[in-house]
Amino acid sequence: MAAAIEQKTLFTLPIAPSGSQPGGHLTCSTLVLPSSSSSSSTEPPPSKIYILTLTSPPDNRLTDTLCTALLTALDILEFSPTKYPPGVVITTSSLPKFFSNGLDLSSALSSPTFLPEKLYALFRRYLTYPMPTIGLLNGHVFAGGLMLAMTMDYRVMNPHRGFACVNELDFGVPLKPAMSAIFRTKCVPTTYKRLVLEAHRFGGAEAKEAGIVDLTGGLAETLAFVQEKKLSDKCKSGIYGLMKGEMYREVVEGYLSPEGHEREEERVRRMVEEEGRRREVGEKRVGEMMSKSKL
Repeated sequence: MAAAIEQKTLFTLPIAPSGSQPGGHLTCSTLVLPSSSSSSSTEPPPSKIYILTLTSPPDNRLTDTLCTALLTALDILEFSPTKYPPGVVITTSSLPKFFSNGLDLSSALSSPTFLPEKLYALFRRYLTYPMPTIGLLNGHVFAGGLMLAMTMDYRVMNPHRGFACVNELDFGVPLKPAMSAIFRTKCVPTTYKRLVLEAHRFGGAEAKEAGIVDLTGGLAETLAFVQEKKLSDKCKSGIYGLMKGEMYREVVEGYLSPEGHEREEERVRRMVEEEGRRREVGEKRVGEMMSKSKL
């Protein structure tokens, strides 16, 4: 029987109630590694693997306060290198059923600042974070939850429980340009189509086959993956974030920046207006044609 993976809590941040969500907390922990010293008083060496665990029942909805907690945790880990040596950041959930069920739509759509100042800021942060990031998807990861996971460098999905799905099609809320841009960048066209135009639900094995996740498993498999890829050492040269920023420049600068968001919102507004005019003209034309031909 495999030994239990021992973790040590480093800090905890509150997730305040927001909209319909009751809030919760985010815990940052690290692995407890065996000490090379025989003295029981010796502090175990740092593992350089940090695990951010979301606990915001019932389903880790992405609210302004949850986004703030994640952004704060990422800042603490990046800007305290003496206390927390750069390494790997794993983001997961303590809720058995959900990694994240997406946005709290009522509060998200009612706040004009939520997308550019909270959600997109969080997406930008993960896309350009100067350490390797991994989403450990323990349960369902829907809509905005999957978008968040896709901004991370790697994803590991539970092979037995949970689906990955972009279900906006089912409830009639179009993807924002920045959201589509993330999926276009991270998915091959056939997977992008199945996610967006079919709202297909991918289980763990199918998500791996489609390239949505890199492997299936839990924490043990994730840690083995970190060791295999030597991810803890990838950021030691100090250019990891710069490399990612250039890799995802079109998304980060073109869609997720405040200027990009404003420009794309205006473009979508014009597109919606043009679609309304097109439908009005089309319905009038077809109505006249049917009336004349008695169809």
